[in-house]
Amino acid sequence: MMPLMKRVSPQNLLRQSRRTWGWAKQHYENLLLLLALSLLLASLIKPQMMLKQEVHNFLLLADVSQSMNAQDLKLNNKPVSRMEYTQHLMKRVVETSNCGTYISLGAYSAENVALLFMPLEVCANYDEIIDSISQLEWRMAWSGNSRITFGVKAAEGVLDYLDTPAKMLFFTDGDEAPKANGINKLDLSDVRIGKRVVFVGIGGKESVPIPRYNANNKWVGYWGIDSKEEGGGGGNYADASKDDPDPVVASAEYDRYLSKLDEEHLQSLAEEIKAQYIEGSDSEEFLNFVQKQTPAAKITSIYSLTWIYYSLAFLSVLGIYLPNLWPRGSGRGRALKIS
Repeated sequence: MMPLMKRVSPQNLLRQSRRTWGWAKQHYENLLLLLALSLLLASLIKPQMMLKQEVHNFLLLADVSQSMNAQDLKLNNKPVSRMEYTQHLMKRVVETSNCGTYISLGAYSAENVALLFMPLEVCANYDEIIDSISQLEWRMAWSGNSRITFGVKAAEGVLDYLDTPAKMLFFTDGDEAPKANGINKLDLSDVRIGKRVVFVGIGGKESVPIPRYNANNKWVGYWGIDSKEEGGGGGNYADASKDDPDPVVASAEYDRYLSKLDEEHLQSLAEEIKAQYIEGSDSEEFLNFVQKQTPAAKITSIYSLTWIYYSLAFLSVLGIYLPNLWPRGSGRGRALKIS
């Protein structure tokens, strides 16, 4: 026969609980220290969890054609070029993105788009992303002309190449060279990336001359009117032999090629492919617009739980001192009055 289990009376159970609680009260400091030490040791294995969630995945695409060198914008009340303004806005997008957001960077010139790096998680790779944005400049362009309709077509291939769906923020002044017309305009009726594209207009509303630099990035003058026939200069800017010794510039003020933000063209282009357009500005409205975009992808991310272990260990140590902060009962420590 199976031995009968010893029945524990409620009174014995209560007494045992009181003894255990009394022992715990007497040794609570050692227990809390042991708990804190255990938590710190457990944190060394870097506990993690896999979590699948919707995240932002931004492809920041910069127009690096020479019209982006025009200085018609201001930061901190100082004149800056469109390129510098683009870099500032890109960095602000990175700074205001939550951990778990992915960022990739690209450059547009002529008729093509070059992907500079694949999507990187913003917190783990913050310095690398910011540094890459700082390196953007006009000498990255492989040709002087700028045909945005072709660039949109090229961007479609780049977005398809990425591992996960991304939202493209296309920073450009919309100034094409040569100008788009019925003959050279590309048919975009088959473009299917419209919902994943946001054109960010960069530049002032008044026409300004475009500075021209030599291959050593030294200012030599302004682009001439005939540059629109050249398609914005055509040629490889990194090739110093073509400066001869410096590139040709406008001979007089009336001969300068003028440029401004072609907002109408970008809005028309956005409407054609069912994309969005917003004027780039150093404002909360612009940043909120970007961060309120529909998350582009569902990504399984690894989240570290180490901070939870650290927090519990800290609370354990803090718990050692809490009894000293509690007010003593009115019946405790009261001195006897002797008459």
